[in-house]
Amino acid sequence: MKKHFIELAMAVLMLVCFYILSWEAAETAGRLIDVSGNIKADQVILVDAGHGGVDSGMVGIGGLKEKGINLDIAMKLKTILEKKGLAVVMTREEDKGLYENGTKNMKAQDLQNRIEQIRKYEPVLSVSIHQNSYSDPGVKGPQVFYYEDSEGGKELALAIQENMNRKLSIARPRVAKENRTYYLLKRSPGVINIVECGFLTNPEEAALLQTEKYQRKVAEAVADGIVTYLKKQKENENN
Repeated sequence: MKKHFIELAMAVLMLVCFYILSWEAAETAGRLIDVSGNIKADQVILVDAGHGGVDSGMVGIGGLKEKGINLDIAMKLKTILEKKGLAVVMTREEDKGLYENGTKNMKAQDLQNRIEQIRKYEPVLSVSIHQNSYSDPGVKGPQVFYYEDSEGGKELALAIQENMNRKLSIARPRVAKENRTYYLLKRSPGVINIVECGFLTNPEEAALLQTEKYQRKVAEAVADGIVTYLKKQKENENN
């Protein structure tokens, strides 16, 4: 009788432990705690894949369209950020623009809707993924743009640019650049960067940007820049 009582008590104890562990796991998943333990991830990161649909963006060597590479890198960035425990929202996840078919000025509506997405989700920061071009095919290298009056935008751009230059082994590193004319930078209500990942008019860079391996390296560099920025913001809050 005593043995039976002990076995029953052990079974009840195991059930209680299982319930507690399950509840804690569900709570942790719901809070999206960053794996590093240093970043509060209940705020959204917005990732914007530039262009899409009838808007191909710039067309590079061999008819290479910007919109597809933007989306490939943006989706990889989403995956990497989520693995770091950060919540991510995308402006698009397929080959379509943010406009209604038949709209007279699709480009204007597309950009306006991207800004509306930022207003809707109120992300802690936004990054818009693009590719660059230039008349001289020898020009290459990633470059990050920020609105010149945005201190947060500048800090984010410096972090992303530094990580891209280093992790992509850029021979002639560029510097983050201020801008006050790009629509997304002017109209965004929060911290935003436009990340030009490379030049599709440069044969070497255009070839690299079409490969899964290099796209992943680009996405990892941008993600590391975002994490660097968030950690710095967290440290500033604690000081």
